[in-house]
Amino acid sequence: MSRSPNFAPPPGVDYSRKWWVMVAVAMGIFLGTIDGSIVNVALPTLVDEFATSFAAVQWVVLGYLLTLATLTLPIGRLGDMVGKKRIYTVGFGVFTLFSVLAGLAPSIDWLIAARIFQAVGAAMLFSLGLAIVTEAFPPNERGRALGITGSIVSVGIVIGPTVGGLLIDGLSWRWIFFVNVPVGIIGTLTAIAFIPNLPPPGKQRFDFLGGATFFVALLSFMLSLTLGQDRGFSDAAVWGLMALAAVALVAFIAIERRTEQPMLDLTLFRNRLLSVNLITGWITFIAVAGLLILLPFYLQDVLGYEPREVGLLLAAAPITLGIMAPISGVISDRVGPRPVTVAGLAILALAYLLAMSLGVDTTALHYIAVMIPIGIGMGVFQSPNNSAVMGSVPQQRLGVTSGMLAITRITGQITGIAVLGAIWAARVAAITGSTGDASEAPATAQTAALQDTILVVVIAMAGALALALWGWNVERRERQTSAQAPKRSDSEARVATPSEAGQPDR
Repeated sequence: MSRSPNFAPPPGVDYSRKWWVMVAVAMGIFLGTIDGSIVNVALPTLVDEFATSFAAVQWVVLGYLLTLATLTLPIGRLGDMVGKKRIYTVGFGVFTLFSVLAGLAPSIDWLIAARIFQAVGAAMLFSLGLAIVTEAFPPNERGRALGITGSIVSVGIVIGPTVGGLLIDGLSWRWIFFVNVPVGIIGTLTAIAFIPNLPPPGKQRFDFLGGATFFVALLSFMLSLTLGQDRGFSDAAVWGLMALAAVALVAFIAIERRTEQPMLDLTLFRNRLLSVNLITGWITFIAVAGLLILLPFYLQDVLGYEPREVGLLLAAAPITLGIMAPISGVISDRVGPRPVTVAGLAILALAYLLAMSLGVDTTALHYIAVMIPIGIGMGVFQSPNNSAVMGSVPQQRLGVTSGMLAITRITGQITGIAVLGAIWAARVAAITGSTGDASEAPATAQTAALQDTILVVVIAMAGALALALWGWNVERRERQTSAQAPKRSDSEARVATPSEAGQPDR
C-alpha cells in the first residue's frame, strides 16, 4: 500500500506497513475476544471435571474479567510512558504462556490463577490495540481501520461458542486454551516485525497512588455488581462495596487533579464531545450485553430451541455488526464521525423498540428480523465512535485513551449483565408473585418481564441519542464560531474538536 497523499506519517511510522500492523493487532483482539466467549461453553464441563461447584467455576470467568478491567487503564498509561510495542509484544507472550498453563491445570484453583495471569496479557493487548492502529493508519483511513477491529471482535464472539463446543466434544476442555498457542506465537512474531517502535516522551513517572485508588474503585464497583446478581442489590455487602467504590473514585479524582503526571489526564474531559462519545458508548454496551445474557433463556425456555439452535440464532446480531462496522468506518472517514454515530444510535433506539415485539409464539424468522437491526445499529455506531474518541487526543495520550475505550466496553458489559438481569428477575417475581428461580417461571411471565426490561433499554438508548444530538449541536456551533472568529496566533490556537482531529482537511 502506498502512503496517503494527504498525510505525512509521524516520525517512526511507515504507512506502507499499516496492514501488517493491523494483522498483529487483529490477532491480539481475536485472542482476547474468543477466549472470553469460548470458556463460557466449558463451565458445565469444568464443574464435572474438577468435582466442584458452579459458584467456584464462575471465577474462571469472573477472575479474568475483573483483572482485565482493572489493569486496562494503568497498562494504557504504561504504554504511553515506555512504548506501546514493547508492552503489546510482552502481552502476547504472557497470554500465550498462561494459556498453556491453563490447559495443563490439575485443579480449579490452578485454572483460576492461570486465567488471572492470562488476563494480564489480555489487558496489554486490549489496552493498546486501538492506539497502535490509530498511529499506524492516516487520519482519513482511521474509521475504516477501527471498523475492521470491530468486525474482528464480532467474529470472536460468534465463533467462540461454536469452536469451544467442537473442541470439548472432539478433544477435551483443555484444548480451548491450547488452541491459543499457535495464534499467540504468530501474533508475537508479527508484532515484533511490524509494529512501529515509537519513542515515548522522556522523564515520565508512573502515578502509583492514582493507579491504586483507581484499582480499588473499579474492583469494588464490579464486585458489587457481581454480588448483587446473587444476593440482590439491597444486600449490605453490595452497598458497602458501592460505597467503597464511590470513596475511592473521589480520592482518585482528587489525586489526579493534584499530580503533576497523572495516570488519567482529567483535562481531557474538558472536551465535552469526548465525554459524550465515552458515555454513549458505555450505554450501548450495557444494552447489548444485558440483552444477550437474557436471550438464551428466552430462546431455550420460552421458545423451546435446542442449545445448538440457540447458538446459531444468537449469531444474527454479531454477524451483522461485523459486516456493518467497516462500512460505517469508511463512511465516517468521508463525512465525519458525528452524523454516523447519531444515525447508529437512532437505529439502535428503533431496533430495541422493535425487540419489544418478541413474544411466546415468536418464530425464528421474526427473531432474526428483530436482531439484525440491533447488529446494524451497533455496527454503524461503534466504528465512528471509536474513531472520534481516538482522534480527539494527542499522540502521547493514545495509550490511556485506548484503555478508556476498553474500560467502557468491559464495565458496560458487566453493568448490563448485572443490572438488566436483576430488572428481568425482579419483573418476573412481580408478575408471578414468587421469589423462586426466574428461569423456571411460566413462559408468559418470562416474556412479559423481558419486554419490560427491553423498555428500560429503549429509554436508555433514547437518552444516549439525545446526548449525541446535543454533542453534534455543540460541535456545529463551535465550528461556526471558529469560522467567524479572527485568525489568532499559534499560541492562542484552540484545541481541535474530535471530528477535526480525526478528519482530513477538505
